[in-house]
Amino acid sequence: MATEDQQGAPSVVDRYYTRWYKTDLKSKPCEDHCVLQHSNRICIITLAESHPILQNGRQIKSINYQISANCSRLQNKVSGKSKRGGQFLTELAPLCRITCMDGEEYTVFSCIRGRLLEVNEDILTNPSLLQEKPSTEGYIAVVLPKFEESKSVTQGLLTQTEYEDILSKRRSTTPEPCS
Repeated sequence: MATEDQQGAPSVVDRYYTRWYKTDLKSKPCEDHCVLQHSNRICIITLAESHPILQNGRQIKSINYQISANCSRLQNKVSGKSKRGGQFLTELAPLCRITCMDGEEYTVFSCIRGRLLEVNEDILTNPSLLQEKPSTEGYIAVVLPKFEESKSVTQGLLTQTEYEDILSKRRSTTPEPCS
């Protein structure tokens, strides 16, 4: 009886976060990202359910937060109440690169403007978290938008309903659109 009640209750993510989506980033089909926005403005960047990494039992070979020779997201250090020192990100700022066992490489972007608070170092040692729990322990990064931009930061992102409409259109036009 208790398991029935637990199954009907919304998860912490569903209860406290609003899901926003960015589809086909940089014109790459199905490379969808999800932004979980909390009421306190903090945003968590994750992979959307339809991302190719989460499809067809793909295995992750490596995750790299080294964006360029001079930029590593792992070197991000923030301090104080106003989170000084965090790297500032634009909508298309790369957060990490994920390489799969089949040689495919995917770049995960921030999708929103804001200050990088932290990256998930746990997925470096345990990449399967990214696939098993993408919305919780397998998140990519935590970003804090500027206070004055916190309401407009989701412009250009899709709501859950709009995202589900795009997924159903993909399925109706192509049998396996994101494989």
